[in-house]
Order: sequence, then C-alpha cells, then structure tokens
Amino acid sequence: MLSKNEIKFFNSLKLRKFRIKHNLFIAEGEKLVFELLQSQIKPKIIFTSKIQEFRNLTDLNAEIIEVGIPEIKKISQLVTPPTTIGIFNIPDYILDIKEIESSLTIFCDDIQNPGNLGTIIRTADWFGIKNVLCSEHSADIYNPKTVQATMGAIASVRVHYVNKIIFFSSLNKVLPIYGTFLKGKNIYETDLSDKGIIIIGNEGKGISCETEQFVTERLFIPSFNTDNKSAESLNAAVATAVICSEFRRR
Repeated sequence: MLSKNEIKFFNSLKLRKFRIKHNLFIAEGEKLVFELLQSQIKPKIIFTSKIQEFRNLTDLNAEIIEVGIPEIKKISQLVTPPTTIGIFNIPDYILDIKEIESSLTIFCDDIQNPGNLGTIIRTADWFGIKNVLCSEHSADIYNPKTVQATMGAIASVRVHYVNKIIFFSSLNKVLPIYGTFLKGKNIYETDLSDKGIIIIGNEGKGISCETEQFVTERLFIPSFNTDNKSAESLNAAVATAVICSEFRRR
C-alpha cells in the first residue's frame, strides 16, 4: 500500500510548482503510459493493477509497483480511475531554430485552457508537426488535464516554452509567419507555404500585440453559415485543426 507521504507527494505533482521542483509529471491510463514508454521521455515510477502487462519490459529503467484500484484512486484525478498511472521525467528538449525554419510549426500565443493546449498538441501530431512552441504565459503542457487531452501525442510532439519577442526576433526574416484574424486573407484562397509558423491566439483576446508585429500573413477562416447567425469565432483548438488541414492539403 502507498503511504500517506507517498500519496501526498504524487498528488503534489498536480500543481505546476511541484512539477517544476521535482521535474516530474503524471500520465494516467494504460494506453497513454505505454505510448510514453516508447518515446524518449524517461519513466520514473509505474503504478498498475495489471502488473502482467509490464513483466516483459525487461529494459524498462523504472520502478514498477503493483497496486489495487483503490490505491490508484487516491492519486488519480479522473472520475473513473485507470488501471495504470505513470510518473515521468519532464524532458529537456533543445530548440533547433534551423529545424523550425525548415518545417511547419505551431506557436501558441498565451493559450490558457489546458484542454485546448492538449488538443492542439494532438492535432499537431496528426498533421505531422513535430514542434509546438508556447509563450511563457500559456498553459502548462504537463498539467494532468493537458497531458490527458493530448491522447498520447505528447510522446511524439516536442513542446518548447519561449519568450515570444526573443524567439520571433531570432528567426530568418523571410520565414512566413501566419496569424488568423477576423480581417485577413481567406485561407482557402491564399497561397500557403509548406514551412513557417502558424500562430494560434489566446481564447479570448486572440493574438497579442507583441506577437502580431511579427505576423507576415494575416489569414481569415470564413464562416459558411449563410444566415449570419454563426458564432463570432472558432474555438482555438478547432481553428488549429482547420488551419493545419488546409496547409497539409496543399
């Protein structure tokens, strides 16, 4: 059984300051844990009620602890506790500017909702985008809700947090920087590059003034609702999927 101190410690990882302090994050669910185990993200502890699933992982450099569902429930934040929870080391990715300049990249400009950020990571993975950059005030990718929303995509998409001014100032000036606005070029009628930065703005405020100054291509996703009663804008994660789909379609 887990001790009270162990339960307290693992529950503390639900808070960002303790994730930073211990350089650890929580992943819940057998599928998510197994996908992370196949990535370069290093595991530290695996709690599971299905120990037989892990017996053949002889090269796994982590402690595997068999516990019952009642124990898992004490550290799970899900309504229905999973059979497996993993504690993983937060990876230390190195941002390669040359790689960014030669590929398509998503930049999250102060995205606040953990679910939105997780879905954006999942979308990036689906469309083969290997790097997602976040402004310093965006939601934490290692928030348990964000990790869950990625549905395993966190295992293959590298997420970097950067100072927006320093980052955009360091880029090659000819690299296209795309942003979506209520007034811009129709995305379906505009030439799109196979490399560049796609900026996804904050859920309520859109793209910040600090970031907008670097935008070279202003795009607009038109509504096809003919009665003019459609929503004012799309959800940030939904807009990301629409934009990425159009870029890849070309």
